[in-house]
Amino acid sequence: MPELEQLRADHAPAVLAFETANRAYFAATVFDRGDAFFAEYPDRYRAVLAEQEAGDCACYLLVAADGSVLGRFNLIDIADRTAKLGYRVAEHATGRGLATAAVEQLCRLARTRHGLRTLLAAAATRNVASRRVLVKAGFAEVGPAGPADLGGKPGSWYRRDLGELGELGEPGEPGEFGDGAGVG
Repeated sequence: MPELEQLRADHAPAVLAFETANRAYFAATVFDRGDAFFAEYPDRYRAVLAEQEAGDCACYLLVAADGSVLGRFNLIDIADRTAKLGYRVAEHATGRGLATAAVEQLCRLARTRHGLRTLLAAAATRNVASRRVLVKAGFAEVGPAGPADLGGKPGSWYRRDLGELGELGEPGEPGEFGDGAGVG
């Protein structure tokens, strides 16, 4: 079963393989990171780890048993107990409920591990799968997102108030992916 793991330095090769293998798919469904991302990957990766260490973001990977990355799930722009959620899932891993289960687990971790109260996420209008994941994970649509928010695509912002600790249920162990809820 896949596990949600916080980003570490030793994940760098697997993350690059994930981004490279899915580049065309991401360009069509979310946005392309661009040539500079790949050309400057080692420096960018170290910068993200430094931002995470500083508490400005919390980045997670959905990792398969073989060590390959199935998805990236990031809490960015952390401030005032609020963060933006961003995620992307490998094309071959879509349609199995993995994104929904990972977002649900990340919501628990956001509250219990990172002390957050509110998460925001933007999804492109044409990205029906991402919009469905957000709604299943308890997010509500709150307004329009501009093309600058979504790599040139129009869409909507979604919000989830995480509430008090007891309202989210038990957080589980850090590496525990959940009980299969939402997988199917």
